[in-house]
Amino acid sequence: MYSFQSQMPTASSLFSAYASLSALAMLLRSIFHEFIPQPIRNYLLSLLHYLFHRRSNHLTLVIEEANSTGIGRNELYDASELYLSTKLTNPSTDRLKISKSPKDKSLTIRFEKGEEIHDFHDNVALYWRFLCMEPEKRRSSSTGADDNGLPSSVTPETRFFELSFDKKSKDKIINSYLPYILSKTKSMKDKERTLKLCTLASRYTGGNIYWDTTNLEHPSTFKTIAIDPNLKSEIINDLDRFVRRKDFYRRVGRAWKRGYLLYGPPGTGKSSLIAAMANYLRFDIYDLQLGNLIKDSDLRRLLLATANRSILVIEDIDCTIDIKNRRNKATTTSSGLDENGNVQVSYKPPEIQLTLSGLLNFIDGLWSSCGDERIIVFTTNHKEKLDPALLRPGRMDMHIHMSYLTFPSFRILVSNYLEFEGQHSVFDEIQRLIEVVKVTPAQVAEELMRSEDVDEALDGVVKLLKKKKEVVDNEDGLIKPEEEGDHGVIDDICLPSQNSQN
Repeated sequence: MYSFQSQMPTASSLFSAYASLSALAMLLRSIFHEFIPQPIRNYLLSLLHYLFHRRSNHLTLVIEEANSTGIGRNELYDASELYLSTKLTNPSTDRLKISKSPKDKSLTIRFEKGEEIHDFHDNVALYWRFLCMEPEKRRSSSTGADDNGLPSSVTPETRFFELSFDKKSKDKIINSYLPYILSKTKSMKDKERTLKLCTLASRYTGGNIYWDTTNLEHPSTFKTIAIDPNLKSEIINDLDRFVRRKDFYRRVGRAWKRGYLLYGPPGTGKSSLIAAMANYLRFDIYDLQLGNLIKDSDLRRLLLATANRSILVIEDIDCTIDIKNRRNKATTTSSGLDENGNVQVSYKPPEIQLTLSGLLNFIDGLWSSCGDERIIVFTTNHKEKLDPALLRPGRMDMHIHMSYLTFPSFRILVSNYLEFEGQHSVFDEIQRLIEVVKVTPAQVAEELMRSEDVDEALDGVVKLLKKKKEVVDNEDGLIKPEEEGDHGVIDDICLPSQNSQN
């Protein structure tokens, strides 16, 4: 009689067969990876994918890390990585990368390769996947060199995202979803990124001049800066109007830039205002020292290397604008040996070719349009010394007078340094003295730093103001009638239609 149970394989035979198949699979996998070149492997995998998925209703977009030209990064890849980092709370995610640098305020969470994230947009299901193509190595096992005897080279791994969705939603995803990601991550980057302070390299070598970069960690903000509140509001409103009017600038045919001239005595907060503007807009600062430049082409080169969304600062323009009469920098040249056999050294100044016209073209000429969303700031202690060509409309759009301390700005200093918000018995006396004595915010701030005790610090301010009044109790030391109320004003706003909304 035929026995079905007698034909059943035993557990040991099943395990033996499974082990054999596993060993064969591992052998084939090893042969596939070790002996078949990667281009052929990629072709075979893509062929299998095509054969088994050619009737799929899904479309997959590949977003690589590098641009299609191979030069520079793919903006959409960076945006996708940042956007998906907000979606990593999905409980189905198994593996994540996590890190934190000393400058980061929080942990950074990123994809691990092979992980998938699901998303929805306008009732369309989307499937994200992060993949890495392992690098190719050309190396001999004994010498660590390639076949030509050169050091081994490793091709960087290719990282990319795959975005899959129903083919019917192609237009919606490309025209709506991807632009949404770019827009959202732009605001996220502005909040999270570290601002940069860029200055010229320490030396000029063979015409190679470039920007050195460090982190901008200046704490000044519009909340802490001690300037007149009305002036502060005017500046903030103008900055807000500037950044939202891209279409307006394009429509009227002007470069998307804005020029500010900050003038007034030393210690009135010009540099702090620049830092507050950068922190408010999340713009990098480029500190340009004209004294380090030799020719106009240096300006053009630096302009092209200046990023969008930046503030270009030229401080103490009255000290550097006299370009033609500027003392040339000396260079040493060898001119033979003297009678003692020592090398004779002579000094030959380089030819200065930096001109005022070059600077003006840099501000509002053709070169000024090389970049978007830029702010140019000039500072000076002596506005009257500036060439009128720098002050005409269209070059410096706003002239902001940073003047002596007012009582409202004094209250800001007290809040910043003493954390005191209430009333004090000496405030009336201080207000009367401030109205007749010229004192800068820096001078009062220095006095407030001498003590943490409110009474002691304020008494020190009273003594400072009384001493200044006694020393300068004459016509030159007191504020003249025409100066009254001129504690920080905007002279003019030159951009047309500033009050109109675009």
